[in-house]
Amino acid sequence: MTMPVNLHPQYITDDSGDKISVIIGMEEFENMLEDIEDLTTIADRKNEDTTSHEKFLEELSADGTL
Repeated sequence: MTMPVNLHPQYITDDSGDKISVIIGMEEFENMLEDIEDLTTIADRKNEDTTSHEKFLEELSADGTL
């Protein structure tokens, strides 16, 4: 996941020196998009039922997969 300290933004300023836009590299941008997609998936799945590792292994053993 991209952490803010890893970003290397460049700013566009107006005539007064106020920041009005930011530019980041393509790799940083793509990493941020991937992080957003991951967080969206996590949020969408937060209410799903979970299974313990032990129960998962038991289920695999029961159906002959393991």
